[in-house]
Amino acid sequence: MITKIEVRSALGQLLTLELDTTDDGLIVQDIDGLDPVKATLVSSSFAQLDGGLYQSSRRELRNIVMTIGLEPDYSTTSVRDLRNQLYVFFMPKSAVNLRFFMEDDLVASIDGRVETFDTILFTKEPKVVISLICFDPDFVDLTPVQVLGDTVETTDEITVQYDGTVPTGILFSLMVDRTLEEFTIYHRAGDDVVNTLDFAANLEADDILVINTVTGSKAVSLTRSSVVSSLLYGMSPQSIWIELQPGVNYIRVFAVGAAIPFSIDYTTRYGGL
Repeated sequence: MITKIEVRSALGQLLTLELDTTDDGLIVQDIDGLDPVKATLVSSSFAQLDGGLYQSSRRELRNIVMTIGLEPDYSTTSVRDLRNQLYVFFMPKSAVNLRFFMEDDLVASIDGRVETFDTILFTKEPKVVISLICFDPDFVDLTPVQVLGDTVETTDEITVQYDGTVPTGILFSLMVDRTLEEFTIYHRAGDDVVNTLDFAANLEADDILVINTVTGSKAVSLTRSSVVSSLLYGMSPQSIWIELQPGVNYIRVFAVGAAIPFSIDYTTRYGGL
């Protein structure tokens, strides 16, 4: 259950909407669009095959619609005052960040842009209906998670329990403390399908190699003597950009020689609240 909503404008202004009080004159009456968004499925049909053959799928953008009642005290504020207060955050085209505070202490964040701001005035209970489009449909947990490990020459794996409901990319950081020419990251989830990421390049002691598999930010960078450069060419074209899947994930970083420490950072993503 949602207990509070925080709205942040692009300029850093903050509006707090408490769901259990009407002290500020703003009452959240309804929120639509928090469920998992619709998926578009692509298939092919064949002359002698009943039905179709699945090809691919994608999830659509998210449309959040908020209905907020306006209840001024009329001694110091009016309906127009409350409406102008909301205009600061929800003017159409404006970018906003919404943070939903849940009963279980989860704080889920999502970014969007205001599509419409409609006011229902000529009624005993004035209210506004605000539509926001979120181009990234996922809610993101604001608390980052880090997992530490070391490279191995064996089949030993580390276990990562991912509590999100949709896949998430990782930030893999290898703190190189000796010369290294190649290594491989193996990942498997509950379906036991093994994904591999092969990397080959001359690495030296004190190098920091970062592989970012987050959608929209994918990159491979090397920090050497405080100079950051791209090392994308070191990643094999056949490699898979590893993503954590909901549930238990198993990761093994194979490298010949002494163990090298690494870290895996990720943010938990939810397809719906």
